[in-house]
Amino acid sequence: MSNQDRPPPPPGPVTTLASRGIQPRFGELVQSCRKLAMNRLAEHLTGVFDQVDDTLFECAEKAENNQVQTLFFDSMRDIRKQRPQIERAYHQCVAKNFEDFLGGKLKPELKASELDADHLQLMGNDEYEESLLVTNMVSRVKSRCAQSLFALDQRLAVLNGGRKLGDDDNPFGPQAIALAFRGALEPCPFPLRIKTILYMLFDRHVMQGLDSVYEALNQRLVQARVLPNLKYSVQRSPGTGHSPAATPGQAPDKPQTPRETPGTAASGPVDLAGGPPSDPGQLFSGLAALLGERRQHHSEAPLPGGTPSISSYAPRGATRTYSAAELLEALNRLQQQSAQDLASKLRQPQRVEGLKADLQQQLESHSRLPGQQKLSDYEADVIDLVGMLFDFILDDDNLADIYKTALSHLHTPYLKVALQDKALFTQHHHPARRLLNSMAQAGVLYAGEGEERGLLAKMHWVVERVVHGFSGDLLLFDSLLDEFNEYVGTLRHKVELREQRAVEAAKGRDKLLGARQQAVDVVARLLTDRELPGIIQHFLELTWTDVLVFVLLRHGDRSNEWQRSVEVAEQLAWSGTPLDADGRARLQQLRIPMLEDLRKGLELLGGYHEDGIRRLLQDLVACQHAVQSQQPQVAARINSPLPESKLGEMLGDDAALAKTPRPVSLSNRAQALIKELARLEFGTWFEFIDGPDTRILKLSWYSPTTRNYMFVDHSGQRVAIMPITQLALDMEQGLARLVPPERNAPLVDRALGAIYRVLQRFTGRSA
Repeated sequence: MSNQDRPPPPPGPVTTLASRGIQPRFGELVQSCRKLAMNRLAEHLTGVFDQVDDTLFECAEKAENNQVQTLFFDSMRDIRKQRPQIERAYHQCVAKNFEDFLGGKLKPELKASELDADHLQLMGNDEYEESLLVTNMVSRVKSRCAQSLFALDQRLAVLNGGRKLGDDDNPFGPQAIALAFRGALEPCPFPLRIKTILYMLFDRHVMQGLDSVYEALNQRLVQARVLPNLKYSVQRSPGTGHSPAATPGQAPDKPQTPRETPGTAASGPVDLAGGPPSDPGQLFSGLAALLGERRQHHSEAPLPGGTPSISSYAPRGATRTYSAAELLEALNRLQQQSAQDLASKLRQPQRVEGLKADLQQQLESHSRLPGQQKLSDYEADVIDLVGMLFDFILDDDNLADIYKTALSHLHTPYLKVALQDKALFTQHHHPARRLLNSMAQAGVLYAGEGEERGLLAKMHWVVERVVHGFSGDLLLFDSLLDEFNEYVGTLRHKVELREQRAVEAAKGRDKLLGARQQAVDVVARLLTDRELPGIIQHFLELTWTDVLVFVLLRHGDRSNEWQRSVEVAEQLAWSGTPLDADGRARLQQLRIPMLEDLRKGLELLGGYHEDGIRRLLQDLVACQHAVQSQQPQVAARINSPLPESKLGEMLGDDAALAKTPRPVSLSNRAQALIKELARLEFGTWFEFIDGPDTRILKLSWYSPTTRNYMFVDHSGQRVAIMPITQLALDMEQGLARLVPPERNAPLVDRALGAIYRVLQRFTGRSA
């Protein structure tokens, strides 16, 4: 490795371990970990630049025109020139992250930048796309290295004095590494097309190599007896179903539902009069028992969902049962028929009743004993249960019709899965179950995201792959789940970035609103007990209030600039009142510096031309002379048109939020709701009822200045801003409510729970 490729020493003084109070026995260890990680990362980054020329040359050969080809050839030369600077900045950032970690330094909070019109605009397309590239790289590493990252976080926490690492605080975590590279590229004027290639190479050589870095770091720490017995397990949290949790000496498995095997259901009989069991094995046992009771006492009645039982299609008097092979062959024929004309029928729902009729027709037409065979009770129950599951999907209000219709065509292959493997019902992690849940969740979360066609096309692609390709191998569902989740991950990151931009914009506007209120209060105080001519009063209330806002945001309320701007406002208000001889003499002395500062303030706003500023100042001086000459009628007639408020333009519709709301009398219930709302976490979903329409919105931000709540839709777009008192009143009147937690449960879990409760009522097990 050349000296150029080696990481440079961190900038500034190195934090000593003694200054942190880290135990002396860790001193050599942490430096060893730093050296290991920095050397590995340096080697990986070398691989990035070693491949740049070849990659750009290949791109140039395939370029669509000479201009693009020239771009690739020019970029080869530019990247060679910028390489030392990029590598140096990258290594310095990584090293500084580690030194900051050792020094116990927290990440600095993002501060609102100096206000200007651009501050309130969305980020540019190139910046947005670059953020997506970085976010996607980081997400893939987090998913792939979940276990080793968690272990490294735990062990680094020991070195960190036992303080738990927050999200993305690991100095060698994927977020820190990716952002270090992005920061190193930032000064380079590469077009997005070239940056995309660099990110692709960085992902291939560095991000994909983080697996070995984390394994090596964990091994080094284990050898040093830092949490050597750390193991992975999944702990069930009482009352919350299955969720990964760490126990002392243990770390959670990947963030998904724990793997179960048939027979893991809790022992003992299921209480059929109680609520649906949280354990999937017990839930399936309870469903089987309730279906058995229904078959014995209500065999002729339709099932929940209105569809007849498959048993009702069997020939009367049939005593023999179909073999499992005969049933599978009938389903295979149905699947083949469905595959032949699937493309033309994907826009029409596949009804459960029609599929049952077709299945019976297939069984009967190929029966070796026509009119004498029927399905076994177990097979009939499974077919009915799968039918009720798809009836639930077609009736689910959470899903838009286009997505329900697409999912309904999975009925036949999922019936094959259920008959071959009851784990579809008894195991949360079952690949076919997870795929169905993921597609349904995507349809709920991203239906209004502007990606309907893309998401629907992806769903159709998955359905076609399952209908055409499923022959009993569950690995198909695993591969489709990975590909679908990768696609949805892109949608999710777009939504998250869009919501983040909405929150940042709201914070900027909130800062404006707070400054505006402070400026309004200052002017209101100056106008108290003073009757001023219209031009001076309007100038102070409208134009100079905006000047005060901009000065306050730029310099703060303890600055000389702020103090002088307030003083000028006081002098102007004072000059609009009749003065004695001494006052008039003083005004004569103050006029020139006052007018100069008024000019500077108007230039700061940027809404005036030089001629406009001169005329306005002349009108203000003329008004002062009229007032001091005891000619109030003349002063009243002086009128100078003022331009639209720049602040109002920047605030847009949010300008109304700055107005102090009229006091409202709140009931005890509303006051209690306000206290509950104040404790809510961001990310809580609400349901708003507006006549026949219902909207599901997420609480995304709360303004401490205006006490307004901001809500976004599933696409991350800001939809509503509402005062906390109004939200409490709407909740009191039933116009708004929290979305019940069960509404956020996976589709199959919600469906089986709903089927269980309906069967309970059907069999008289509950009221």
